[in-house]
Amino acid sequence: MFWTTVLAATGPASQAAGSLSGHFTWVDWSVLLGYMVVTTLLGTLLAGKQKNMDDFFLGGKGLPWFAVSGSIIATEISAVTFVGVPAIVFADGGNFTYMQLGLIAGLISRFFVAFILVPAYYQKRIFSPYDYMGNKLGEGARRITTALFSLGGLLAQSSRVYLTAVILELVLAGPLGALQEVTHVDTLVWAVLIIGIVSVAWTVIGGISTVVWTDFMLFLVFITGAVTAIGVIVSNLPGGWSQMVQVADEAGKFQLWDLDMQFSPTKEFTIWTAAIASVFGNIGAYGTDQLMAQRIFCCRGPGGAKLAVLSSWIGQAITATMMLVGAGIYAYYKTYPEALTGEALNRYYEEPDRIFPIFILTQIPQGLAGLIIAGIFAAAISSMTSILAALSQTTLSTVYLPLRAKALGIDPKAELTMSEQSDGEGRRIVRVSRVLILVWGVLLCLAAFAVDAFKNATDVPILSLALGLAGYVHGALLATFLLAWLPLKVNGRGLVWAAPLSVMTVFALRFHDHWAYWACGIVLAILLVTWVVSTIKTHDAELRTLRLIKTVWLVIGLALVMGITRFAYFHEHHPDTGEVVMVYPELEDPATGEPIRDPDAEPVYYIHPLTKQPLVDDGGNQIENEEARPVLRDLEAGAPKKVAIAWPWYAMIGGFVAFVFGYLLGEPQKDEPA
Repeated sequence: MFWTTVLAATGPASQAAGSLSGHFTWVDWSVLLGYMVVTTLLGTLLAGKQKNMDDFFLGGKGLPWFAVSGSIIATEISAVTFVGVPAIVFADGGNFTYMQLGLIAGLISRFFVAFILVPAYYQKRIFSPYDYMGNKLGEGARRITTALFSLGGLLAQSSRVYLTAVILELVLAGPLGALQEVTHVDTLVWAVLIIGIVSVAWTVIGGISTVVWTDFMLFLVFITGAVTAIGVIVSNLPGGWSQMVQVADEAGKFQLWDLDMQFSPTKEFTIWTAAIASVFGNIGAYGTDQLMAQRIFCCRGPGGAKLAVLSSWIGQAITATMMLVGAGIYAYYKTYPEALTGEALNRYYEEPDRIFPIFILTQIPQGLAGLIIAGIFAAAISSMTSILAALSQTTLSTVYLPLRAKALGIDPKAELTMSEQSDGEGRRIVRVSRVLILVWGVLLCLAAFAVDAFKNATDVPILSLALGLAGYVHGALLATFLLAWLPLKVNGRGLVWAAPLSVMTVFALRFHDHWAYWACGIVLAILLVTWVVSTIKTHDAELRTLRLIKTVWLVIGLALVMGITRFAYFHEHHPDTGEVVMVYPELEDPATGEPIRDPDAEPVYYIHPLTKQPLVDDGGNQIENEEARPVLRDLEAGAPKKVAIAWPWYAMIGGFVAFVFGYLLGEPQKDEPA
């Protein structure tokens, strides 16, 4: 590595502490692998036999509320949280304001889910929220919500797979590097493959029962890993706990509330997003996203389900602990800046989100490092096993079971009782479920590489990326539940068109470049053509006329989305002058396609992220950041810099669009709701 920083040693860490290679010893491997083996064995034993669909996807509806609550927390506190939260606190200007979202929105949303959604779901035996919505609004609603959930699952969970693979690359740098040399397959591919194999295996073993019980054990590991990290930090600081608090407090790390009453839709962690926007997103996540909602159906009754949902709010204590870890890492490196040097500093500059794994691999003693890394893997695999079980179940209910019911000559509406036709049929469904888990596991791993490409092309923190991707569908899922729950007497046909409108609205909120206009235009044109063709082919003349009239509403929706991608953004203003910040196109070398950097510009040097002192090489010379040299730009083609609406608002705005147009494009129900 080209980093060779010369800094005076003032603490327990030495220059060698900056090296990542070889720090994860056989002791750590023993702890990590031992944990994986024990968890696998216990999860298998506690899962019991999987004779039919009820056993595989509902745990026989006999799981205790405390296990379900722990599973909800383990799924919520994913690797993104375990790694991303310390990173946002550690960063310049970072603090605890992210936690506002969980303290306020997390509590309000849980009460809504416990006292509104849970009673609705327990009216009859179902396997997912989409069964409830399908029973109320028709098969079209079931299909579109399943499609939405599948899209959201791929988008959000693939980011978690990617992040864990990045950590695995750090831990297994030597072995994976050797594999790459032999096979010419990138180390990231091997890391993703390892994660995929373990996650698929755990899910296939015993279905949702294994997932819930392993999640519960993972929950315990989260706590142990986080507390261990804080303990190591405190024990290595001369002033202990008081010094950690003092250093972090002086940097403003403990600021929890952003009470600025000036509304700003471009800020992520404000009192406005916590009290309004995130409430909608959290209700969608906990109550209508099968990833989390699946646990609700595993309880012994609605009372246990309510208790599991409400008690899972204590998971905010883990979020607070991880934020404390970020503050502690800041205090540690502020006290011992020489500890963040060499390869460790290089890795940090490449990806600031990695600061916690870097700290673990360079500063945590043997054995304890294995325990904390086990916590990170626990968080990641917990999320992936959960999404695999959920995706398998929804695909089974929406695609396979109706086809199988038709082949058996059974009423498709009675498909939920198919596994009770015979023991052989129940075992057949379990086998198909396991195949679907494998298929979705492959798709999630492939999607992780798309996240890698997007992350490399942007500077979006991994936490915001994962939560923002989930916001694409949560609003539409909540809107569908409301249309089913409220006495509006409309069917779900309108949602078939309103759901894509909702997703494209969120896309339009995020992207405002010319390519985004074209992307929106193409997708919406396809939507309109499909609507017109299906309307013309309608045999019922009265219904065809009604649908032709409703075309006006669809056109209004399409125009709304195009208007959002063209105009729904804000301009960034310079904090000192207040003037609008301008951006200018880069000039590229026609031969290489690379940007042309100004050779006459003053050099920019690397500085330490904590001390802000310049980094020097072995000869005492400052290390120049050649990529920081200004890129020559076309000063005649400037445009104001556009800032998009913050991701917490995605679910609320997308949900509003889905609800309004789902109702306007829907049709009167012919039969009474189920």
